[in-house]
Amino acid sequence: MDQVFEAPADATRRRLLDRLHERGGRTLGELCEHIDMTRQSVTRHLAVPEAANLVASVRRGREKLHRLNPVPLHEVQERWIDKFERPCLRALSALRRQAEEAVSDKPAFVYVIHIRSTSEAVWDALTDAELTTAFRGRSNVSDWKPGSRWEHVRTDGSGIADAVGEVVESERPGRLVTTWTSPENEGRQEAYSKVTFDIRPHADIVRLTVTHEDPADERERADVAGGWAAVLSNLKSLIETGSPLPQQPWLMPNG
Repeated sequence: MDQVFEAPADATRRRLLDRLHERGGRTLGELCEHIDMTRQSVTRHLAVPEAANLVASVRRGREKLHRLNPVPLHEVQERWIDKFERPCLRALSALRRQAEEAVSDKPAFVYVIHIRSTSEAVWDALTDAELTTAFRGRSNVSDWKPGSRWEHVRTDGSGIADAVGEVVESERPGRLVTTWTSPENEGRQEAYSKVTFDIRPHADIVRLTVTHEDPADERERADVAGGWAAVLSNLKSLIETGSPLPQQPWLMPNG
């Protein structure tokens, strides 16, 4: 948390964060534009918000694209802001929505969280039907082989799936890529979005990066923007403590 507050303490870092706030998905070269210092110096400044998880990066071909990561802001909200008046909550929600601004007409939302665990445990939490029920309220059901179908199934006994898709890549315990759509749109390729889970271990912790690309419509954009930070907070609590959060965080009012 100290690093979250340290990141905007410098004028240059604030300028970099502002540029990512204006538009996510910028390369280092784009971030260096209009900043009167060397590329190496900009890299050192950018490393501070990256260490704080305020900036996440993903590779597309030879390019490394940088975006704001709203998860630390969500944690600040839970720890301090929720105690205050609704206008503060509305302001933070507006900041989060702008922080998730995309490069294209169909944005990509990137979330990064660190979990005290192993890669295998994080993978199992994302793919095991019983564990996904514990932190998502739905069961993720599949054999998780490339080309297989997967479903996000309700646990009320109805067997209804709220989301379906295909497993694109499956490399336990490091990488899982799936497509997503609603059951009524299954088979319509233009209605699919893509979710990538990158799981990277470092000593006793795991860095989980979730990238949700090409949400199909405004409703899905709203669900993605407000949902993943809450889901990942619940996942982290389940893995680290053995129990999810006492209330479902995605049901918390935005103000």
